[in-house]
Amino acid sequence: MIRYLTFTAFFFLSLNAYAQGSNAQENNVQNNNSQAQVSEEHPNTQATAADVLTSLKKAEQFESNALAPMLTGSAELGFLYKTGNSNSGDMKSGVDLHFENGRWRSLLNIDLLIKKADVEDDNGNLHFETIDQKWTFTSQTNYSLGRGEKNYVFGNVWYEDSKFNSFVSQSSISTGWGRHWYKSDKSSLWADIGPGYKRDLFKQTETEPEKTDDSWIVQLQALYIRKLGDHVEFQQLLSAKYALSAADNSTYKAETSITTKLISILQLKFTFTVDYNTNVEDDKENMDTQTAATLVYVF
Repeated sequence: MIRYLTFTAFFFLSLNAYAQGSNAQENNVQNNNSQAQVSEEHPNTQATAADVLTSLKKAEQFESNALAPMLTGSAELGFLYKTGNSNSGDMKSGVDLHFENGRWRSLLNIDLLIKKADVEDDNGNLHFETIDQKWTFTSQTNYSLGRGEKNYVFGNVWYEDSKFNSFVSQSSISTGWGRHWYKSDKSSLWADIGPGYKRDLFKQTETEPEKTDDSWIVQLQALYIRKLGDHVEFQQLLSAKYALSAADNSTYKAETSITTKLISILQLKFTFTVDYNTNVEDDKENMDTQTAATLVYVF
């Protein structure tokens, strides 16, 4: 499954690289044709000082646009360590990558959560070991339809390996249509919907063996971003993977975050996440929540 997800992510990035090369070639051909046409129409025209300044200004703008990074990202890290009567440690880290070129837009997110604590063995000795761990991989690529960049088609891959809930792993793949519904200087709203396929691998219990649940789903997502000030940003993400069969597991997620810029490349991020599964073990809760404060390095 991990090999399949990795192959899919590289496939999306390959499409972006192909689109980047095509757009660059078209722009070079258009610029060469424009320069040739100007030379033919005005072969004897002498450039004035204003023409020279204008040309230099356009060259600077073109160079600035050419140097604009297509790949940006951020890395976050949060850590809590407790000592005394008991030892425990929690670490949350993650990486976000964004790629934009022409009509292509790709996002890759990897999150890791580790919890360690003292564990007593059969001889009564304590060992500092990992008792819970969760990592999540999400990748989505959008292709805008038309010059307005309002409507787009998308492909989405998701995988989660967690010891906190009833599943060994959960994964899904989906595609569909989306739209950039609203955009202003301070806020934006995206939403998309489409069919998909989901696989849940349930943990082994005392009464039941490990089992796999495959289901067709309808995936819905919405992302709202708003600037609360020059250095503060609010984000709200809602996601649903609704199983078409009532007997299968459906998953829902809501993530609220507030990011404050400390310096140009360092931010402080507060996140509250709610995960909900409709089908879980009898001794497990349907809803899991997570509250985190992390430092984010932007590159």
